[in-house]
Amino acid sequence: MKKGQSLAERTADKILSMLGTDKKFAPGDKIPNENDLAAALSVSRTTLREAIRILAAHHVLEIRRGRGTFVREDFNPAEQLGLEQLSASPVDVRDLFEVRLIFEPQAAYYAAMRATDEELEQILYYGKLDEELMLSGGYRSDAERDFHNAISMATHNAFLKELVPMMQDAISKAVEMTDQLPGLVRLTVEDHRRIMEFLEKRNPEGARTAMQLHMIHAMEELKLD
Repeated sequence: MKKGQSLAERTADKILSMLGTDKKFAPGDKIPNENDLAAALSVSRTTLREAIRILAAHHVLEIRRGRGTFVREDFNPAEQLGLEQLSASPVDVRDLFEVRLIFEPQAAYYAAMRATDEELEQILYYGKLDEELMLSGGYRSDAERDFHNAISMATHNAFLKELVPMMQDAISKAVEMTDQLPGLVRLTVEDHRRIMEFLEKRNPEGARTAMQLHMIHAMEELKLD
């Protein structure tokens, strides 16, 4: 298990093991229904859905509307890397932030338009949890990643979803650096509140601007601009 992975990523790793090492399912097989698989993996249905979306983005699973979730026909267990390798992206921190600045404001825009009520509730949950941990000085890397990932997932855009694993490194590094600067922690709390406020109001332009300012504030405070 990779340190700092979110619960959804760990769940995705477990499903990968079921497909590869354990060989419980073959290409083309339908995986168990949501309730049964969530119970077998001891996770919530929300976590399972995010794990499935991660694997769908990596072309491991295929979600067929009205029929269920299937292992892709072209899935090859012998060639499949673990999620840790799939997510690795050893690039410069500034580059990672620049990629976030390019994509995350637009993700917030589409999430405000397209998020289901359940997805919006999940975004707000992670955002408030992250804020509580920031203010208390607790470990918050998982909550921060889950907050931003939930926004990307709520876009219902396959390309943006595919970027989610790559963004894990950027978000983890951001947390490490942010937590060393009390002023940036306070600024992040304020930025997150604005993002959540516009998302809750389903205001796409406001959400996009708030996310853009959040990225710019972080880059300025971390001297990455």
